Amino acid sequence: MSDPIVLIPSRLAATRLPNKPLAEIAGEPMIVHVWRRAVEAGIGPVAVATDAPEIAEAVTRAGGSAVMTRTDHASGSDRIFEAVEKLDPDGRHDVIVNVQGDLPTIDPAAIAASIVPLSDPEVDIATLVAVIAREEEKTNPNVVKMVGSPLSAGHFRALYFTRATAPYGEGPLYHHIGLYAYRRKALQRFVGLKPSPLETREKLEQLRALEAGMRIDAVVVDDVPLGVDTPHDLERAREIIAARMIGSRRTS
Repeated sequence: MSDPIVLIPSRLAATRLPNKPLAEIAGEPMIVHVWRRAVEAGIGPVAVATDAPEIAEAVTRAGGSAVMTRTDHASGSDRIFEAVEKLDPDGRHDVIVNVQGDLPTIDPAAIAASIVPLSDPEVDIATLVAVIAREEEKTNPNVVKMVGSPLSAGHFRALYFTRATAPYGEGPLYHHIGLYAYRRKALQRFVGLKPSPLETREKLEQLRALEAGMRIDAVVVDDVPLGVDTPHDLERAREIIAARMIGSRRTS
């Protein structure tokens, strides 16, 4: 794990919040906020992978890097694999961190934490989880749970991901956060696999890797970043970032 690169897949196809990546938050497009959080993580170069010239222009105008990709990708994983092959054809970057483009409030420290499990050469993919604190989220199928075997404090080997309430019995439940750090060879293998039966049933892409025998480890972080999918989410993100900006001014 010597040279990570952070890639942010982004497109304009959202139906619940049209043109979502370009939605204004504190005077800048949402995708620029995500790019800034990834840069602040300080683990390697950052680029936005997109099929939309408008997104690429917004990122480059802010001083960032963008790479154009095909329009027919089925997932963000496919998009970032095309992007890293274009940006780094010689294979210098051995770890690819996939940060979703709708997480404008994500903690940069969480992005940095995602690569830690890859210090173990047996781990193919690393991801993030957070303890579920709200009772209603334990039974909410939109909250994906990680079932894992603890390896050390705050570090699990993932055994399964599910929309059901699991595991059964006393103890904490863990909310999966859809941010992944891949070994480059693991990403290449993953995007070459066909969708698996459990992936199709649960509608969870990461199950494809587990069904193929790939190892996923998870790191516990303090909280779940706000994913922006609706106008209500967008307003919450604006409030959070505005509050952070006010707090930053007060401490400077």
